[in-house]
Order: sequence, then C-alpha cells, then structure tokens
Amino acid sequence: MNTERLLQRFLRYVQIDTTAVSDADCYPSSLGQLELGRLLREELQAMGAESPVQDEHGIVTATIPGNTTAPAIALNAHLDTSPETTGAGVKPQVIRNYAGGDLVLPGDPTKVIRESENPELAKLHGATLITTDGRTLLGGDDKAGVAVIMETAEWLLEHPEIPHGPVRVLFTCDEEIGHGVDHVDVPGLNATVGYTLDGAGAGEIDVETFSADQAVVVVRGVNIHPSIAKGQMVNAIRAAADFVAALPADLAPETTADRQGFLHPWRISGGVAETTLHILLRDFDSPRLEEFARLLQETAAQVQQQHPGSEITVRVDRQYRNLGDGLKREPRAVACVEQAYQRLGRPYRQTLVRGGTDGSLLTEKGLPTPNLSTGQHKIHSPLEWACLDEMQQAGELLIELCQVWAEAD
Repeated sequence: MNTERLLQRFLRYVQIDTTAVSDADCYPSSLGQLELGRLLREELQAMGAESPVQDEHGIVTATIPGNTTAPAIALNAHLDTSPETTGAGVKPQVIRNYAGGDLVLPGDPTKVIRESENPELAKLHGATLITTDGRTLLGGDDKAGVAVIMETAEWLLEHPEIPHGPVRVLFTCDEEIGHGVDHVDVPGLNATVGYTLDGAGAGEIDVETFSADQAVVVVRGVNIHPSIAKGQMVNAIRAAADFVAALPADLAPETTADRQGFLHPWRISGGVAETTLHILLRDFDSPRLEEFARLLQETAAQVQQQHPGSEITVRVDRQYRNLGDGLKREPRAVACVEQAYQRLGRPYRQTLVRGGTDGSLLTEKGLPTPNLSTGQHKIHSPLEWACLDEMQQAGELLIELCQVWAEAD
C-alpha cells in the first residue's frame, strides 16, 4: 500500500472537527461531518470510483467496480468522533521510528502516553505513531477506518490486475451517539456481507458485541422555597441519588469485564422538581436486558415508596443487538477474513466488543458485518493514538480479503 499517502489522508481527516452532539435536533448532529463527507465524495470522484454520492443525511456511498462476478462486499467506517472529548482543533503529532518509552504530549505536558499503560507499545518499536498534542482526542475512532478504506479503494482502482467483486464504500454519521445506520438503505447496498473498519490494534476480528438498550428514568418531585419546605418539598435530586445508589454495585461497568453485562448511569440533569437519568443496559445475552429493565422498574417502585409524593417513570428504548446473533446466518463473513489473514501469514484472533459498532445494526438489518482492526488505541481520550503500520496492515488485509471473496464466485 502507499503508506505515505495513507498517512496524509489520516492527518487531513482528523483535522476536521466531526464531534457528534448528543442532544442535537438535526442529522447529522454536527456540520463537520458534512464537511468531511463532501471531501471524501470529492476524493472518491477524483480517484475514479463509481457513483460517489453524499445524500441528504450526510451518508457517503460509492462503488469500486468489480472485475469478476464475485459477490459484492461493503466496507464501512463512521465520520463522527466521540462527544466525550473535543475533536475541535486537533493537532496531530507524527512520531516516526518510535524508540520506546513514554510520550509526553506537547500541548499539555501533564498528558503522557505511558508504555506501562499501553503494553502494545512494546511491540511497536520502529513503527510510526500518531498522537494528539494532549488537548483533544485524535479521531482515530474512526478516521483510521475512513483512511484505510479510502486508500484501499484507490489501490484497487490503480491495480486492475487484483481480482475482486464490487466493493461498496459506506461512510456513516453519528455512530458515536447510536444513529449511524438510521438512514442507511441496506438493501440498496446490494452486498453479501459488510465489514466495519472500527476496531483496535491489529489482528482482531470482532464477532460479538453487546446487545444494548437505554433507559430514561424521570423522577418528579415537588418544588417549593426551601424556607417553607418542611413537610412539603419532595426533592427529585435526592430521590434520583437514591435510585442510582440502589443499583447493584456488581452490575456497574467499573466492576465487570469479559462477558459480564452492566447497568451504567451515564447522564443526569434536572433539579428539585424533576430529574432525569439516562442509563445504559448492556449484555451479550439479549434476554438479560429484559431482566435489567425489570430491575429498574422494581428499583423505581422501591425509591418511590421511600420518597412519598415522588413519581418515577422508566422508559426503555431498544438500541442494537449482539453482532454474533446475525453473523451465524453467513459464516463466510468471518471465514473469509480468517483465510485472508492466513494467506498473509499474520496472527489473528476472534474477539468480542464490550460496546457496539455500525456493524451491529447493519447485521441486524440483514447485512452480516464483523468488525476489523484499524490501528486505533485509547479512543475517546486526549491520550488516543494510532499506529500507521497497523493501519497499513488493515489495508493489506482488505486487499487480500477482496481476493478471497473473488474466489467465492
């Protein structure tokens, strides 16, 4: 692959602020996603991709025409970055021939990427790393995936001798806030399988994700001036605090790992009269989410009794389901990736994600879509970094994967 061109793509993309906005009333939730999408459409058009389009929702699609009658595959990444850390004013730092040791970030010397906290760095001596300056996230999640797909697309167009079927390019918006696939025409992609390029490190094939719901808990109290509050005020904040305190400590993300699910209160707003909690429900076993929902309803009833005059309602909204449930319908989706790794002589392993990707919803909508590594690390943080060598390996895997699928004709 053209490694330097891949690097320049990535540096160009991360400097466009595409931070998703959780409470926006528009789609996509930020103008930067439209800006990046326009740039990608123009680049796809310039490289000779077929039918590059940015639709009214900001979603970018294009096709790399096949030169065999092999099944079409889709490659997906998302344009937005996490609202947990700002993506405005990203100043990427390129570290060539990493020599080991800790990396002090120049924009904020208190931010240090420590080798002890990033054990994968020990295997990357001599590699090219990209970091932030310590004041923003980097955006490797998922602009590493975007850059890898774009470089793969151009490489295929430059090398017609590589056999492959049609490759659908799909860039989505607002994945970080759970809306990446809201406006995707999955049947219109006309693909047999998809692959999200949204995974960490190298050599991982994500074959399971959490199943996910979100609960909105509204606690209503009675507000009155505190000078005359005795016997009359019902403080919704106190009731909400008791609600959170009543949730089992062993069902918190801080106390769970591997295949254990959790209940995660992640947002609170309001005042004495009304307080709202947002709670994430996560588990690899989808029926467990129903148990979690019942637990929240029972907790609401208990806390309401403890705070006479309060009213607590719980609404649970479906988000996505375990990627693994749908992958069973098309075993070739994972088997072809494994074959590509084997042909490249590279180690790999099947992994699970304690979260979700666009692939979860694409799979649920009928397009089996495992998730692949793209060289991103410590995402959603000023300590985020990416490895160019691992990004290059991701592109090389996609090229080999296209050839494996060509043989499935």
